[in-house]
This record gives sequence, C-alpha cells and structure tokens, in this order.
Amino acid sequence: MVRPRSLRCMTDTFFKPGDHVVSPDARGTVIDIQATPSGKWVFGVEDDSGRVGYFTSRALRIAQS
Repeated sequence: MVRPRSLRCMTDTFFKPGDHVVSPDARGTVIDIQATPSGKWVFGVEDDSGRVGYFTSRALRIAQS
C-alpha cells in the first residue's frame, strides 16, 4: 500500500529567550517558554508596549531585520 505524501511536512521551530519574532499580533521578543500538559511548547512574546502573549511555534516567525 502506498501512503500519500503529507502536504504538511513542517517541523516545529524552537525559539529561545531573546529571539525577535513576529506573532499574529505584533513584533516582539521571546521572554518565556513553557510546556503544556499535552506536550506542546508555548512561547511568551512581549511586544513594545509590554503586553505578553503566548503562542505555539506555528504562530511565530523569526523577525527580519
């Protein structure tokens, strides 16, 4: 049996504190990393106004200079 190729072959990207990222809300800096009970990682991102939001790696991208 031939299995069809998956259209989603993305691996999870891992960010570290201090990384500058783009979130769905705004640009910011990773300040916190936590594991969820389901085994996923979420990243705390602080924007310029000081607001912190938590996102999975799929929602974040490395910010371009």
